[in-house]
Amino acid sequence: MPELLPDSWFTRDLPVLRAIARLVDSPEHGGAPYLGQVVPASGLPRPQVVAAVRGLVDTGYVAALTNVAGDVVRITGISGEARRLTGLWPTPQSEWERLGEQLATRAANAPTDVERARWQALADAATAVGEHDGALLMSALIGGYVPRAH
Repeated sequence: MPELLPDSWFTRDLPVLRAIARLVDSPEHGGAPYLGQVVPASGLPRPQVVAAVRGLVDTGYVAALTNVAGDVVRITGISGEARRLTGLWPTPQSEWERLGEQLATRAANAPTDVERARWQALADAATAVGEHDGALLMSALIGGYVPRAH
């Protein structure tokens, strides 16, 4: 079996993608930051940022403007998947977790025992449904499709 290369996703590419997403989403950069703005925002050295951006462009997470030499000059956009990976858009799993947190908080802060019991019952039911089926439900809700009973 050939030796695998060291991980670059968690150590380089994802931090750069998060920096890009913050810059693309912020109004002060007009949604299209220059590479020179991504470097300090990522906290990584320029050569690592350049390598990460190249990989992110190649895989479709990031769209970029290049110069005649093919060097990335400016980020012009990010994909929907990049928005989900960086937390700008919800994922079914993250929304299921948020729902669980909300139910627990409401149960803990309910003003009466009756309301507390109701919220706790709903939280317990969500736990019983489980993460997998809960994420499937949230996927349907996020996507705007909820199957109807016949």
